[in-house]
Amino acid sequence: MKIGLFFGSFNPIHIGHLIIAETIKENSDVQQVWFVVSPHNPLKSKSGLLHAFDRLNMVRLAIADNPHFRVSDIELHLPEPNYTIHTLTYLSEKYPQHEFQLIMGQDNLEHFHKWKNYQEILHYYTLLVYPRPGAKPNELIHHPHVKLIEAPLLDISATFIRKQLQQGKSVKYLLHPDVESFIRFKKFYQ
Repeated sequence: MKIGLFFGSFNPIHIGHLIIAETIKENSDVQQVWFVVSPHNPLKSKSGLLHAFDRLNMVRLAIADNPHFRVSDIELHLPEPNYTIHTLTYLSEKYPQHEFQLIMGQDNLEHFHKWKNYQEILHYYTLLVYPRPGAKPNELIHHPHVKLIEAPLLDISATFIRKQLQQGKSVKYLLHPDVESFIRFKKFYQ
């Protein structure tokens, strides 16, 4: 089976993540999308990051009604810092029956050369790239293992959602209702 791996902190998972995952599933050859919850992206600040298990629970709530989506806690069991190449290698060895592809926003191509062993990722795995507002043109888009997937141009930010919650403002329609209920019950981001 072809699996699209959607890595992220999902702090919190929002409707934009779900729209992108569904669009990738419908417009590529992947049969499932696995949301890989990252404990901490080595290229980002850890400030304001909820515990990984809470973020994992929010992803479970958000995707519970979609049989083509799965959540993966694999990076919670691997040594930190987490590097995509290590996770891809581990999953490929653990699930040799699957072909893994990496889902990423077009804006990530600009910094892809900073990823650990990025050439190896490009050699062995396909990148399913969705458009992002403000993404700069990058020659990697023409690589044979990079596929640009037509998808809605979304600019929904988890940072914006956290700020709205901190200010006691509505996040209706930005989050799955079960995720919003969980956040409010736990008093996250306040």
